[in-house]
Amino acid sequence: MISMNMKDKREGGFTLLELLIVISIIAILSVALVLVLNPAEALKKSRDAQRISDLSTMKTALGLYLTSTSSPRLDGGTNAACKATPTGAYVSGDIVYYSLVGAGTITDATIDGGNTSIPDPINVAVPALTDGNGWIPVNFDTLTGGSPISNLPVDPSNTFNVKTTQGGDDSVSDITSDSAFYRYACSASPLAFEIDAILESDAYTTGADDKRTTDGGNNSNFYEVGTNLRILGTSFDF
Repeated sequence: MISMNMKDKREGGFTLLELLIVISIIAILSVALVLVLNPAEALKKSRDAQRISDLSTMKTALGLYLTSTSSPRLDGGTNAACKATPTGAYVSGDIVYYSLVGAGTITDATIDGGNTSIPDPINVAVPALTDGNGWIPVNFDTLTGGSPISNLPVDPSNTFNVKTTQGGDDSVSDITSDSAFYRYACSASPLAFEIDAILESDAYTTGADDKRTTDGGNNSNFYEVGTNLRILGTSFDF
């Protein structure tokens, strides 16, 4: 009779001890799963994958523009805002273009290794436009059949950081190199362009998989694409 009563109790459900053991196992497995998956790293990797894809898209579009236009204008004008040569010094009027949205004029005097505001940094209110008024000043709409892209992509984060000496304010007058936005510049002779982006995930910035050191560019802190990867400088302050 006693044996039957114990059997009935066992078949009635789990004991408190058993439930605690199961809950503990689930908790341990959950923590292990989070550590293995590392959601923060996964988000960084996703953003980096988007950046690599965006730069590839823009490189293709600019390449098509160069080969399909009799007198291409990589600065939207007469190429006067392009550096004279890819490795030459910046002069007044040379411009580096940014994908920042409506952040106001960037006035960092040391941008890309320049001084006294050389080169001039430019960003626009509506960066996605493809008619020459977007953050890349090329009028893709003039191509036969229209623009090869529906909009100019911007960085997935598209934010900027300021130097600690700025007191942590939101001024773009002194941006730092870890700011998450795209930048673009061109050269006049030969006519060429370069687009850069930061990468933030371990998957794309460590060891043999570091895209920044295997892209052929001159700056190991940025992922670089274009027809000449010497246009944007090696300075870490831009």
